[in-house]
Amino acid sequence: MVLRSCCKFGPVLVWFRLGYVVLLWLCVTHLRCARAETKTVVQKDAEFDVTYNDTVTSDNQTIYAFNHTVSRNKTEGVRVTVDVLSEGAESSPILFVVRQKQAVLSFQVPLILRGLYQRKYPYAHVGRTLCQPPTRSLTETQYFFVDVSTLSSLGTHYQLRISRVDSFTLHTDKKFSFTASPSQPQYFKYVFPDGVDTVIVKVNSEMTFPCSVMSIQDIQCPVYDLDNNVAFIGMYQTMTKTAAITVQRKDFPSNSFYVVVVVKTEDEACGGPLRFYPLRPDELIDAGNRSKTLDVVVSPAISSDVYVMGMLFCLGIFLSFYLLTFLVACVENKRMHRRREGLLNPADMSPAETASLLGKPGVTPVSPYEYGSFVDNASTLSSEAITDSIASDANYGYMGQETLKRRPFLTAIHHVAIRIERSLESVAGRSRQESLSSIEEDDYDTLADIDSDKNIVRTKKYLCVSDLARKDKRVLSKKYQIYFWNIATIGVFYALPVIQLVITYQTVVNVTGNQDICYYNFLCAHPLGNLSAFNNILSNLGYVMLGLLFLLIVLQRDVIHSRALDRNDLNALECGIPKHFGLFYAMGTALMMEGLLSACYHVCPNYTNFQFDTSFMYMIAGLCVLKLYQKRHPDINASAYTAYACLAAVIFFSVLGVVFGKGNMVFWIVFSVLHILATMLLSTQLYYMGRWRLDSGILRRIVYVIYTDCIRQCSGPMYIDRMVLLVMGNIVNWSLAAYGLLKTPNDFASYLLAIAICNLLLYFAFYIIMKLRSGERIQCMAMVCILFTAVVWGFALFFFFQGLSTWQKTPAESREHNRDCIVLSFFDDHDIWHFLSSIAMFGSFLVLLTMDDDLNNVQRDKIFVF
Repeated sequence: MVLRSCCKFGPVLVWFRLGYVVLLWLCVTHLRCARAETKTVVQKDAEFDVTYNDTVTSDNQTIYAFNHTVSRNKTEGVRVTVDVLSEGAESSPILFVVRQKQAVLSFQVPLILRGLYQRKYPYAHVGRTLCQPPTRSLTETQYFFVDVSTLSSLGTHYQLRISRVDSFTLHTDKKFSFTASPSQPQYFKYVFPDGVDTVIVKVNSEMTFPCSVMSIQDIQCPVYDLDNNVAFIGMYQTMTKTAAITVQRKDFPSNSFYVVVVVKTEDEACGGPLRFYPLRPDELIDAGNRSKTLDVVVSPAISSDVYVMGMLFCLGIFLSFYLLTFLVACVENKRMHRRREGLLNPADMSPAETASLLGKPGVTPVSPYEYGSFVDNASTLSSEAITDSIASDANYGYMGQETLKRRPFLTAIHHVAIRIERSLESVAGRSRQESLSSIEEDDYDTLADIDSDKNIVRTKKYLCVSDLARKDKRVLSKKYQIYFWNIATIGVFYALPVIQLVITYQTVVNVTGNQDICYYNFLCAHPLGNLSAFNNILSNLGYVMLGLLFLLIVLQRDVIHSRALDRNDLNALECGIPKHFGLFYAMGTALMMEGLLSACYHVCPNYTNFQFDTSFMYMIAGLCVLKLYQKRHPDINASAYTAYACLAAVIFFSVLGVVFGKGNMVFWIVFSVLHILATMLLSTQLYYMGRWRLDSGILRRIVYVIYTDCIRQCSGPMYIDRMVLLVMGNIVNWSLAAYGLLKTPNDFASYLLAIAICNLLLYFAFYIIMKLRSGERIQCMAMVCILFTAVVWGFALFFFFQGLSTWQKTPAESREHNRDCIVLSFFDDHDIWHFLSSIAMFGSFLVLLTMDDDLNNVQRDKIFVF
């Protein structure tokens, strides 16, 4: 019976014993863990400006208790400085936690900061400024605690010091110097004074490196003052020697802000050398001494009155050109009116003389209606043109020079008779020709007999404008008007996405606060609304206003010329350079678009959108060259489609050069080869006036020409003047290609623009020299424009080469070139470049418009082509 009872309760006893053993094991483990986690916590009442030397282990924790009185009217900073004195503390760092009323700051010592490629830099000396929570009371006692702990079982020796920062608040226009390092950032508080809505914060240093960051942050905790978090909030800039940020009161509700200065762990962001790649991922690298001495000053920015003065100054300059143009037009109209009155009422001619004149044999009598028509025609010409026309017609043998000088009215009557007689013959012949010709240029050009005629005419040794002005004027007018409509269409489709993109750029800058995106002159960047540099945008107004003024001047000339054609005026039909205004309209439109796109570029200037500023510069240079060539080659000038296709290729290479050209030798070789080939093809086209073919037999013909002209007999070029121009052009372009290949300049867009400008200046100089060499003269107005434009271009280039910023370098290096405003405390050197270059371009266009006015009364078969 007993045996059965034991067997019955045996399993229960086994489970009971097993549970007892497990419970006992858990109790022992808990007691061991509790004993292991037992740590000695020591709290000490601490004082400011006292250095505490202590040791911390995993078994003890030290808490330092501080208290200080803060005032609402006075702000002073509190700074924590810690040094770790033990060796090998990197494996078991000490954790410092500063507990305040409204903020907590924690950091470890040694402080590990990371660079590129996960490089690690330890710092055993750390200094941090505590965030100061605002107080509403007049005075208040605030407490804060510094907890020191570690997980190291070995003792780690450290030093702790809490000190007051008496100069924590910056004052207006007072410079303050300080020292910072990656582990010891600095920040200060600034409060907007009454009546000041905008200030500019400038930080300067005599040392280029180490690279540092200046940040503007709102008054809130925590303050982001380490290299790895300073970009999290506010506005910031990298800097080497200088940085400047314009701050507006409206962006800070508390009417105050922090100026934070952080020294970076590496200099790569500022263009400095890049350290070697670490051999082991966890290897710690000694950063060396990276302390930097800086000074900060906060100055009031310009007031709203200066903005108004700047805008009025800009408008006044360019409106004065409208006023000057109006005055010149009034004076010219008054002179023509006096000339007309002198012709109608001559003081030295009696009625008998007039009657005897009209009765002379060989002179056709002039009816009152015809004479009135002559007077109307005279109103469309300048006084110089009338005088030139009288002198020109006198050479046909009707009168001697002495008679011309003594009897001007007599000369006028003869001039009318001659003009009417010629006009009738010219109109009759021209009407027959136009009735038989097609209005389409392609139909005219594809006839075999016309091609044969071209080969005869265009290969003459000495060409006149009449030889290259044989096409129907209506066809050419349509051809050259396409230039205007095409560039207007290009401008619209180009400008709309540009405007959208730069608005996005500005939004990104405003939202992220990253002011390294845009390359401003930060020492003279005046914000307005969401725009960071309104003055750089406003100064581009001159391109738009003067471009519009040029269009109005061209329109006035176009209307006068059209009226002269409607009256079948002989001078308009058969004298002077053929007047086609399409390219002039395109040039004025391009100048206006240059102003718009330059303003868009200056919303946020950087290397990715620099083509916005240069694209229409290429257009303007190309159109000016085409206009110079068109003056004496109207029939064979390039069509709008060909011209704009070539300019599009130039802009395409500009983009490739900006993106891939920096230090890429393959790109420079390809570009230089294409540059030289294009120069040679264009030279051939110009020399032979388009009468050559690029086909499979081109090499055979080249060899034949070399054999006949150089080997068989040594003969000079048939077209010497053209050869001189093309040789000079090839020398210049080959030299530029060699320079680009050897130097590989970083600013490819400016290099390409320099090529265009050099070719334009070379052709313009050749044109002027050949014009004077051909016995032509430059009238007073054109000469004034040339001299004025040359002087203005000289001053404009001086301000352009000041170089206030450059995206070829890092943003920090670019800021080393920044300068203060020089005009009205609102405009800088680059703004003056905008003013002067817009005036110079306007003057250059006027030169092209007026330089051949002396030929208005010269028959086209007496005007040479060069």
